[in-house]
Amino acid sequence: MEIVGYIAALVIGISLGLIGGGGSILTIPVLVYLFNIQPSQATGYSLFIVGCSSLAGAYKNFRRGNINYKAAFYFGISSIITVVLIRKFLLPVLPEHLFFIGTLSVSKSLVTMLLFAIVMIIASMNMIQKQALVKVNENDHHIHLTKALIRGVEVGLLTGLLGAGGGFLIIPILIFSFHLSMKDAIGTSLLIIAMNSLFGFAGDLFHQQFNWSLLLPLTAIAITGVFIGRRLGQDLPGEKLKKWFGWFVLVMGIYIIIHEVFLK
Repeated sequence: MEIVGYIAALVIGISLGLIGGGGSILTIPVLVYLFNIQPSQATGYSLFIVGCSSLAGAYKNFRRGNINYKAAFYFGISSIITVVLIRKFLLPVLPEHLFFIGTLSVSKSLVTMLLFAIVMIIASMNMIQKQALVKVNENDHHIHLTKALIRGVEVGLLTGLLGAGGGFLIIPILIFSFHLSMKDAIGTSLLIIAMNSLFGFAGDLFHQQFNWSLLLPLTAIAITGVFIGRRLGQDLPGEKLKKWFGWFVLVMGIYIIIHEVFLK
């Protein structure tokens, strides 16, 4: 199963390189089901893999001038603070068994996977549905600070609790709320994801041990996938690929719910 896991890590990177998001949503299922890592620990592994992969993608966009630093800065302030607070102070004090429903114990791992499945289904809907195009004025890049801070907290909650990058949330916000072009939105999203994930991972270092012999190869493969994805993106229709990938994520989200609720 580990060989399949390494192939999946490549797919995660390719998705990040192609569409600026989406791939990170697969990281937790890969770590939990293919490498047998507990969900609460897998979120920390995911932050490092997603953070490094996104940083590699952001660098490629930096060289092309496709990053809006003002948006990334405003968005990043609240999202990074939210991620760090959750990873450093909230998650370590949550008990493994959260509460009981009758005689059924609801564990932190179960809640993590079910929440993640819900996020996957929502993300898949965003990728499958064709969103209306927004006419972007090249001079219309005014970033509203309050709006950016609020959206940053929302993404920070997602990244902090579940270890997901949140690109499927960030890109529409950058396009529709901040009027960035698609290219700038993808590049800026990758930078925001990288900052959130790596700062969140830094908070985990104080209370979690990592298997670096597993984490580093997975990360290297995912980064390789980012560069492959960037290259493929020059030749393949990104919107069609995004829709196909959305259907795959939808199936995975449904599978996780069935597996966690009925098959365990």
